[in-house]
Amino acid sequence: MQKRKLGNSGLEISAIGLGCMGMSFGYGPPADRQEMTALIRAAVDRGVTFFDTAELYGPFTNEQLVGEALAPFKGRVAIATKFGIRIKDGKQRLDSRPEQIRLAVEGSLKRLGVDSIDLYYQHRVDPDVPIEEVAGTVKELIGQGKVRHWGLSEAGVQTIRRAHAVLPLAAIQSEYSMMWRQPEEELLPTLEELGIGFVPFSPLGKGFLTGRFDRNSTFDSTDFRSIVPRFTPENLHANQVLVQLVKEIATVKRATPVQIALAWVLARKPWIVPIPGTTKMVRLEENLGAAAVVLTTAEMDDLNVALARVEIAGDRYPAEYAKRVGK
Repeated sequence: MQKRKLGNSGLEISAIGLGCMGMSFGYGPPADRQEMTALIRAAVDRGVTFFDTAELYGPFTNEQLVGEALAPFKGRVAIATKFGIRIKDGKQRLDSRPEQIRLAVEGSLKRLGVDSIDLYYQHRVDPDVPIEEVAGTVKELIGQGKVRHWGLSEAGVQTIRRAHAVLPLAAIQSEYSMMWRQPEEELLPTLEELGIGFVPFSPLGKGFLTGRFDRNSTFDSTDFRSIVPRFTPENLHANQVLVQLVKEIATVKRATPVQIALAWVLARKPWIVPIPGTTKMVRLEENLGAAAVVLTTAEMDDLNVALARVEIAGDRYPAEYAKRVGK
């Protein structure tokens, strides 16, 4: 597995990471803990050194799973986790007050079983707490050795600039894929200018780019996609044109659609590290195989021209979630 550095941070990790959220949260009932432990360790065996979790996932159970699974590999892997969203009265609440961040980091350190968090993201920007105050608090934690690097998730470019001025950011995590290219407009140029890495989540369009879904697909009530506009029957049908495009390229390249979708993300910039998630060993193997798929400049140009003609139907978030991003 090739390595990549996240911007100017010096944090070097595998070119493809592993998003662990879906093992415990967000995409249906939690998977078997022993099987997920084996999957995480298999990823390490195959060269993955970057694992993504958050205190929200579960809540808390995903950090525990990741911490226990990676315990034998301390010093050999990097773990990213997140603060800033609490569950209160059964609902998610933004909370990045300094006192809450200090509480959160202690909980995450304990659950992960580590002395220092490699990459600590603010999960969503809290409009009630100035980002400079958040940065200052994380700076204290870095000074105390509890955090090594920090980042923001789904933040807008002005917030990124303000945060970076107080404490240099190692990475920004946001959705990015063939289905969601908005980061190309402002975010990617800003990150390149500032020397900040980019960690795309949902690089397979929340699974859509695997080609597994059509208008007859249904989602469990515990699956986040059950409330995502992009995954209504009519939009699943309308967006098949993108799946067909990816399948055609995969045939030519003797790869799978998944590998083409991930190879496209990897080819965008050398400081991009996608974190596809999975609960299946065969999918892990397939995802990691994308690192060996090389799309030439000409192939990327042709592909981007074709993608520009595809109009994606359906928003990526329901309205209540959309309010929390890009501020």
